[in-house]
Amino acid sequence: MRRRRGPGLRLRLTLLATGLVAGASALLLWLGWLLVGGVVAAVPRLPVGSWVWVDDVAVPAERLGRVLQEAARSQVLRTGTVAFLCVVAATALLAWVITGRVLLPVHEVTETARRLSAESLAERIRLEGPRDEVADLADTFDNMLDRLQGTFDAQRRFVANASHELRTPLAVIRTELDVTLSDPDADAEELRRMAGVVRDAAGRAERLVESLLLLARTDGAGLAVREPVDLSAVVSSAWRGVRAEAEQRGIRTTFPTEPVLVVGDPALLERVAGNLLENAVRHNVDGGWITARTESRQGWSRLEVASSGPEVPPERLAELFEPFRRGGVARTGPNGAGLGLSIVQAAVRAHGGRLHAAPVPGGGLAIAVELPSAP
Repeated sequence: MRRRRGPGLRLRLTLLATGLVAGASALLLWLGWLLVGGVVAAVPRLPVGSWVWVDDVAVPAERLGRVLQEAARSQVLRTGTVAFLCVVAATALLAWVITGRVLLPVHEVTETARRLSAESLAERIRLEGPRDEVADLADTFDNMLDRLQGTFDAQRRFVANASHELRTPLAVIRTELDVTLSDPDADAEELRRMAGVVRDAAGRAERLVESLLLLARTDGAGLAVREPVDLSAVVSSAWRGVRAEAEQRGIRTTFPTEPVLVVGDPALLERVAGNLLENAVRHNVDGGWITARTESRQGWSRLEVASSGPEVPPERLAELFEPFRRGGVARTGPNGAGLGLSIVQAAVRAHGGRLHAAPVPGGGLAIAVELPSAP
């Protein structure tokens, strides 16, 4: 049920201005009535028994003051009432016109908001004129539309990329099943091969869905758990998950870590360190190197993971943190879903931290995470 609303802002402002002017005018009229009566009543006294002609009417001298007072007050009331009505009417008209002009930008904001939809977020008010509260409102509305348009665009890209990535393993599963089922001579070995391919494709889809859920749960959300966490211990725990792959590729590691405490979600911070180390290993070169460093300075705890690898142009650093980007290349590959750094960015933002990335001279990437130190 739609709630009934009162009169609009323009009408309320007009009534308020008219009421204030009417009250002030009525007060002035009453004061004029009192002052005129007091001044006229102070006429000189004439001898008792004499008569005075006032407007062709004979008035006893002792009543002259009262008659003049009543006449003056009557004249003030007649003239003042006409002036009062004119002032109130003029005030109402001017207040209605002026408030309409003042509130015109607000109506523009309203009309723009009514015309907007997810498909037409490009429209802006761009109000020109003096910098006042209404202009601030219009600018704030335009800034909000900029943020909304960026969010919708990112959401469209994210959904499109996610659909593309999920389509690949599902297509692999369906193809393998169709090929195997259409072969009447398929033996146990062929079925096992098909099952292995299907399992790998299903595992890839499962990892992608888990990454999507983690990114959706982390991005823009608060922390469910807050407790002291040692970043050096988080690095050590996360490294165990990728050590075997690093040793297999002959990657040299250096971990000059020191105990530094932050307040946050231990599981989420371990995912941050794990994603950074996993990217450092998978996008490295055979026989390369990795350095993970933790330190504390000026109220911030810092975790930096640097590694060798292909050269990354500085202008493409921002792309690395977009979903489904891998090493500056769009989409994903066999090494992952391309969501690692997006999850890192969302988790760092949820902890109130900062994220920096810089190319390593000669090839490679250095990513630094700065989080507020624990008290």
